[in-house]
Parts: sequence; C-alpha cells; structure tokens
Amino acid sequence: MYHGMMSEPLNLTLDRTAKTSLTEQIRSGVTTAIEQGVLEPGARLPSWQDLAAQLGVSRGTVRVAYEKLAAAQLIEATRAAGTRVTRRPRGIEKSEPPPNPGSFIRLYQEMTQGPALYQMGIPSAETFPATLFARIRAHAVRAETSAAPLYPDPRGEVELRREIAGHLAVSRGINCSVSQVIVTGGFSAGLGLTLSVLRLAGERAWVEEPGFPWSRKGLELAGLSLAPIPVDSQGIDVDDGLRRHPDARLVLVTPGQQAPLGSTLSLDRRIRLLEWANACESWIIEDDYLSDLQLSGRAAPALASLDRGGRVIHIGSFSKTLSPSIRLGFVVAPVELASRFAEVAACLAPPPGPAVQLATAEFMREGHYMRHLRRTKRAYAAKRDALLECLRTSARAGQIAAPGLAVLLRLPEGTSDVAVTREASALGMSPSPLSTWYSSTENMESGLLLGVATAPARNLAESCARLFELIDRSSYAADGPLP
Repeated sequence: MYHGMMSEPLNLTLDRTAKTSLTEQIRSGVTTAIEQGVLEPGARLPSWQDLAAQLGVSRGTVRVAYEKLAAAQLIEATRAAGTRVTRRPRGIEKSEPPPNPGSFIRLYQEMTQGPALYQMGIPSAETFPATLFARIRAHAVRAETSAAPLYPDPRGEVELRREIAGHLAVSRGINCSVSQVIVTGGFSAGLGLTLSVLRLAGERAWVEEPGFPWSRKGLELAGLSLAPIPVDSQGIDVDDGLRRHPDARLVLVTPGQQAPLGSTLSLDRRIRLLEWANACESWIIEDDYLSDLQLSGRAAPALASLDRGGRVIHIGSFSKTLSPSIRLGFVVAPVELASRFAEVAACLAPPPGPAVQLATAEFMREGHYMRHLRRTKRAYAAKRDALLECLRTSARAGQIAAPGLAVLLRLPEGTSDVAVTREASALGMSPSPLSTWYSSTENMESGLLLGVATAPARNLAESCARLFELIDRSSYAADGPLP
C-alpha cells in the first residue's frame, strides 16, 4: 500500500463471482486499508480513472465507490492535491504499539534521539562549512537530474572512490586500488554488506568487551555466535581470544581508537592478530572508528595497512566527520573479494544516490575536507579540555578519562548509568550509559560517556553541575538515606 505519493497500483482484490457489487468491494477494501493504518492520513490514492484502468472495471464503478468514501469523510478530492485520505483526528488514527521495554529498538531510539548536549556520534554543527557543502551538493543535484536516466555503478561513483583511495593512502597508510573501494550507506550498511559477502552464519566471532552495541547486534542478526573478548590499555586482548576461542572465523575490532574506552591496539597485538587470521583463514573487520579525528597526536596506521594476506576488511564512514544524515561510508575489500563485494552491492546493497557522492568527492578534491578536519580537531580538543577542567572541579581525577571524542565519567558503585541518562534527557542532555556497551553483566561497569562534539560552548559549568546533581540523587537512591 501507499504512504504519501503513490507509485504502484492500489492493492485491491476483486471477486467478480461474489454477490457483493464491485463498487462495494472497492469501497470496503479502501475503508479497511484506512482503518488499519495501511493508508495513512494524507496518503494519495490513484484517480478514479487510473484505478478503474488498473482494476479492469468501468470508471463509473470506481467513481461511485469514491463518492461513498468521500460521503463517509474518509477521502477528499481537490484539483490541486488529487484524491487523498482525510486527515482525521488523532484519536481514530492507528497508533503504533510501544516497543518491548527490553528491546534493542528502544535502546537504539534512546541513544540516537536528539540533538542533545553530550550526545555521542553527532558532529558539531559549529565547525561544519554547511553553506559551502550545500552549494556543492546543489550543483551535484542539478548534474544528477540533467544526466541520462541510467543505473549508477553499484560500487559507487568512481570520483568518490578515487578520492577515498587517495585519502586512505595519505591518512591511514592503506595502499588500495579504486576497484577495492565500495561506497555504502554508512558504517552499518558497510557491515551488512561485508557479512553478506563472508556468509559466516553459525560461526563464532570475537567482539570487543565493551564494544559498540549496534555492531554486536548486527553480528547476531547475521547468525554469528559472539565471543566477548576483554579490552585493556593495549586494545583487544588477543591472547585471551586465542586461549578461549581459537576456532573463531571473524574478529570485529576498532584498532585505531577502541570504542568506547579509547585505547589503540598495540603493534604486537596487531601482528599476532594478523598472523592468527592468516593461519586459520579467519577474517578481520576493521571498524575505523574516529580515525580522522584522533585528538592526541597522529592517528596510528590502519590495521589494513599491515595486512599482507588479504584478511582485513576495512570499513569507514563520514558520519562523524561530515554528518550521519548523509548516510555515507565505504568498505575497502581485499583484492580477492573485490568482485564478490561488487556483486552483492549490485544485488542487495546499492550505495546512496550519485548527488551526495559527487558532492563529497568534490569537497575532498578541492581540499575542503582536510581543512575541515583540521578545524574540527582544534575545536574538539578545546571543548574536551574545557569539559575535563569543569568535571574535575566536582569529581576525583581517577573517575575521569578522555577516550576518543568522549569524556568517560565513572559512577559510584551501585549507581545506574541508565537511570541517570534517562533523567538527564529531560534536561536536554544525552550522555551514553557505559553499561549498555557491555554484552554481559559479569564485568560491566557503570559510567557516562559525554560526547565532546556536542558539549555546550556556553553554560558548561551549569550543565556539569546539573549532571552531578542527577548522579548524587541516583547514588542516594541506590544506597538509601544515611543512618
């Protein structure tokens, strides 16, 4: 059925042997679709002439059915807007049932709602050259609409793939050809594409503990059995993984800046991980989380830059550097898998439209992207330092760390970081609860991840004070009143 403008025939089934007239069947079918919420208020219906042609009935049959629907105030017709479902009062609209309180979607919605203060994963609007990018994108849209109506390359526009390959060579040490780069609809789409190519359902996969909840869920949906591997100051503990789960066929890591603790995978562990993957013919998915936004020193080379056996699949995204709304990312496939990636992309996972790709390619080609990254890193570093200074006036230094683009504030034992986060949302703040990054409660820690990019430029002290008030209140509730 349809939402907004319709592009397919209205899905009605007519029984010409039934005693009920065709007019009544059409009226009843449309009424049911409206009452069940399949046709939403404001949805456009075909004209009665078009619907008559689609159903193979006379125009008069459909016209009478529409007249009855209009008399019941279910549809309305105007010359300007056509025939549409009436915008009825909310009370009789279909209401969507709330998600299960323990469901993944509820967690996803809570962590992505906003924009809000301290929200992770959202770049600062203050540093992005929005006017410049909008002008470049508008030019790309005009070029797209005036071009021949052909199917685009399922691997992505070659101009963008060329810019990505060049950028990775300079910034991440990855020497890849344009044919190895596949443009995707963000990191999640790149992960889905990769899992479709590898076809490892039923196999075991190492995941970082703690690690990104969405990635963990993605592996579960692909049918993999997860083996959480602890993370320390040198990144994922490869020896622990080899000792407990040497049979794993896949490893998902954030070696540049571990999410959420911020450690960099040490060179020794990188080499051991690659040696194991080559020996066991296992695969490594490298989530290049925040690589271009390393605030302390130069970013470490990508894990893929050390790969000589073609076992690393590198996934990157423009969500943190440009905007998550453009849904743009990329995969660097090993040479032996490049054609397979192209096939799956063509059939199951096409990239975003050409306009946003061509605009991003020009933004990179003209040097705007690198200048934007330099400005952004300076601004984020200043925000991080100001936030750290503000927090340390109210908390012990040992409770605070600065991993990546977040400040981690550990909470007193017994304090629920989820409860603090939900209370903070009422005040326009959206820190991420650290506990949700763990796959089990065994070694779970409670803390708040405060996004640096969305930290307030003004009234920082007031927002920190409010945050500590919520923490103190939750700690008091957990411990009970003092004797």
